Amino acid sequence: MNYEQILIRPVLSEKTNILRERGCYVFQVNMKANKPLIKEAVSKLFNVHPVACTTSIVAGKPKRQRYKKGHTPMWKKAVVTLAKDEKIALFEGV
Repeated sequence: MNYEQILIRPVLSEKTNILRERGCYVFQVNMKANKPLIKEAVSKLFNVHPVACTTSIVAGKPKRQRYKKGHTPMWKKAVVTLAKDEKIALFEGV
């Protein structure tokens, strides 16, 4: 699995913007990726030094379309904490 397949997309919301001010960045990651792989992918793709990584699986929400019931797919979320005074330019808008 290469690094582009590990990190699927950044998660951008009000809550993740608050975390970003503390040096934590949130990504949607591949379900098979583990913490060391995620830290290595962030390190290589963004040229930063991750200190910690926490992961969680987000459950799908129930949805309904007319008469059919269903749910959105579940996905894996990773919160990566960077070393002090490091930032990812992609999130900063540079």
